[in-house]
Amino acid sequence: MAGSEHLFVRRGGSGGPALLLLHGLGATGEVWDGLVGLLAGSWPGSWIVPDLPGHGRSAPLPSYSFGGFAAEVARLTEPGIPLVVFGHSLGGAVALTLGSGWFEGRPSAVGGLGVKVRWTGEELEKAAAVAARPTKTFASREEAADRALKVAGLAGLVPPDGPLVDGAVVPSEGGWGLALDSRAFAVGAPDIDGMLAAARVPVLLAAGEHDAMSPVEHLQAVVPDPVILKGLGHNAHVEDATALLPLLERLAASIG
Repeated sequence: MAGSEHLFVRRGGSGGPALLLLHGLGATGEVWDGLVGLLAGSWPGSWIVPDLPGHGRSAPLPSYSFGGFAAEVARLTEPGIPLVVFGHSLGGAVALTLGSGWFEGRPSAVGGLGVKVRWTGEELEKAAAVAARPTKTFASREEAADRALKVAGLAGLVPPDGPLVDGAVVPSEGGWGLALDSRAFAVGAPDIDGMLAAARVPVLLAAGEHDAMSPVEHLQAVVPDPVILKGLGHNAHVEDATALLPLLERLAASIG
């Protein structure tokens, strides 16, 4: 099976269609654990969950772009097996990039959850500042875990001593640090209109009803029929993994 020596990847199931799940900025593939636990009875094929480059246990890139992310994860796919790509936030933008068909393993359908489609100059400046900061060392694993969860927007959703944090923090000289390469914050804002125009496959965009990063009116400005997940926020896949099953069903049905 195709793979990449640079990426930490987990796989399961068998055959096709294959489901490639891409996490958001600052997170790791463990954010999909709740959904993966449901796939045996709801997804007809195999699944692939990587840590994106510069995240968790995957190697960093020399520089970060949506195309760079897409090129790396595209190598994980197997030729001849239909592929559905579904991503959260940054991962959703990478999924849309793959939808262009310009990379290996062209998908049959792509979906994005909580993709931020509007960025202010101030937001981009803040992200660039984070990318430029030197790596910080924390005195304890607990402090590093707390920071990792805040960076990923998961504080309060998962426990700092849980398995989801295991790949997000690493021991370092003098203490603990984040496994995240902060330079990934320099990836910038995705050109959503351009990505949608370039897409050669069905696209599904969704967001939690209370997602301040991807409000419904912003999504409706780029696609006419976004899926809004009632009662959920930006990390809807962590809050209630079952809410994503109808989305995956729609994507699988769109393969034809």
